[in-house]
Amino acid sequence: MKLQGNTLLITGGGSGIGLALAEKFKTLGNEVIVAGRSQAKLEAAQAKGLHTIAADMGSESGVRALAAQAIAQHPSLNVVIHNAGVMVNEKLVSRDNSQTAIDTVNTNLLGPIILTNALLPHLLKQASATIITVTSGLAFVPLVMTPTYSATKAAIHSYTQSLRYQLQDTNVEVKELAPPYVRTGLMGERQASDQNAMPLQDFVDEVFAILRDKPEAGEILVQRVHAQRFAGFDAPAYDAFFGKQNDTLMAVRKAEWDAM
Repeated sequence: MKLQGNTLLITGGGSGIGLALAEKFKTLGNEVIVAGRSQAKLEAAQAKGLHTIAADMGSESGVRALAAQAIAQHPSLNVVIHNAGVMVNEKLVSRDNSQTAIDTVNTNLLGPIILTNALLPHLLKQASATIITVTSGLAFVPLVMTPTYSATKAAIHSYTQSLRYQLQDTNVEVKELAPPYVRTGLMGERQASDQNAMPLQDFVDEVFAILRDKPEAGEILVQRVHAQRFAGFDAPAYDAFFGKQNDTLMAVRKAEWDAM
């Protein structure tokens, strides 16, 4: 992925990691559009020189409208960063958390999938394009206090692997950014001021160092997230099995796949 001369759409770009990424990309000479629900945050982003689009990533119609508006207003769009997300504690033994689960799945999982489908025909027409999903270290070692959030991040990790494989022979690059616990307002002021969390600027600086120094990396992993990312399995063995499994099944089902 080139770091200059892009037109980027960043969902959930009005605050936290999304806004920090947006500001950094803008300083490098990119056109940046941030999408979000909060009008106040969008106005603050506009004051920083960022383009904005109001959008609800938990609504299918809202996501499709976002894609159409972004393409119409910014036809050079060639990068999307799926950053929008909600993270809510769920005490499963004491209450019905069904609505929290529905809202979390709609925003964190279905939103990025629907937006990818809506943007992909446009991205495939660009000279070069990139899709970046923002998952979490919790995709690999879940936080039991936020079971649905952790599950959606694991699902997006899986989806990203499939998306990367299917697009490997196209002009669209697929990357996954998996943050550790970062000092943002995702779960309120407690997280924003938690000294146990990685400072946001340190995180962004390390992310861009990886993008600069390892442009081929499919996963963008700051050092602080390595313990989570590699806790559960032998990574080289997993990668080898992943490749063998999918190469084999794609060959066996080639006619079925080609007919879709």
